[in-house]
Amino acid sequence: MSRRIVGPLISLLLAIGVGAAIYMSASEQFQEMNLEVVRGVSGSEKLPFFRDQRTIDTLAVDPFHLKLDVEKAGSRQIATSYNLKEYDFAFPAGIPAAEKIKQENHIKKSYQPFFTPMVIASWKPVADILIENDVVSVKDGAYYIVNMEKLLNLIIEKKRWTDLKGHEKYPANKSLLVTSTDIRKSNSAAMYLALASYVLNGNAIVQNMEQAKPLMEELGQLFLRQGFTESSSQAPFQNYLTMGPGKSPMVMIYEAQYLHEAARSEGAIGDDMVLLYPEPTLFTNHVLVPISENGQRLGEALTQDEGLQRIATDHGLRTKNIKLFNQFVKENQLAVPSYLVNVIEPPSYEVLEGMIQLIERKYTDDALM
Repeated sequence: MSRRIVGPLISLLLAIGVGAAIYMSASEQFQEMNLEVVRGVSGSEKLPFFRDQRTIDTLAVDPFHLKLDVEKAGSRQIATSYNLKEYDFAFPAGIPAAEKIKQENHIKKSYQPFFTPMVIASWKPVADILIENDVVSVKDGAYYIVNMEKLLNLIIEKKRWTDLKGHEKYPANKSLLVTSTDIRKSNSAAMYLALASYVLNGNAIVQNMEQAKPLMEELGQLFLRQGFTESSSQAPFQNYLTMGPGKSPMVMIYEAQYLHEAARSEGAIGDDMVLLYPEPTLFTNHVLVPISENGQRLGEALTQDEGLQRIATDHGLRTKNIKLFNQFVKENQLAVPSYLVNVIEPPSYEVLEGMIQLIERKYTDDALM
């Protein structure tokens, strides 16, 4: 082929390429211009779902045309420290925080697109010690169950790991504690408080502050003895993944965090890591409270669209479609129960908040001593 032909042909191909690039860029910009920005504040545990490109792409097209702008905050912070009129939606973890938001903002409607049980991330040597001390048992040869009454008694009695039978498997002369987030800011710590208060109240939900007050010294120590705690549920889980059992032998987390990490091809869950299911336990319902019409549209999308529900399941979250969760578990060969039986409810927002405030005072009082 002569140079006279090749030269113009190359120029034509370059022109076509540049034109296509300009068209694609203009098309993307046009699509961006036609998206409704939905601004919200959410717990950190849902950010991986919101940042998933599949979620972004699904919400950008028919019939939604939505673009998310999501800030991270602790669920209690969302309920108590934010001017939510500046947002389209609030998405805390837990019904108590969501009910507070609805009351304060005179909102009747809310959406519960997914939920997750509270669990304890731990390590096989730690679980083996707890099995030897009759605190943990293995069910169906697949997953671990924690007797919360026995575990809390060991913590309240200020036992150290070296006090337990078989401690040679984990020879740490440190207090036996469950690491949580900051009770003053985060829902996962509030759920630990709700669970502990139920057990210490004779396996009954604490109904008022008169019932709560006799329990507060023991409940407060579950949190004060931890020392510094993080405000976001992602932080202690990340410490668990990267720092080993020396830092965090037992961490109160959401099941979805562990399952999502375990299902990732490059995930950090190792063979020596295990998931302990408290018994009794409780579910954390992730409740979207719409502040505006666009927030309501997002709530409807997350609740009704099967594609978005499937993406949520891929992030370890449970939805109303149990088949999706069971399929996710089977595909990723995860040893988890498809459903849990011994599940309790948290106290009302007023009672839970009252207990948190009493513990908050203990932080201040101890600091001044």
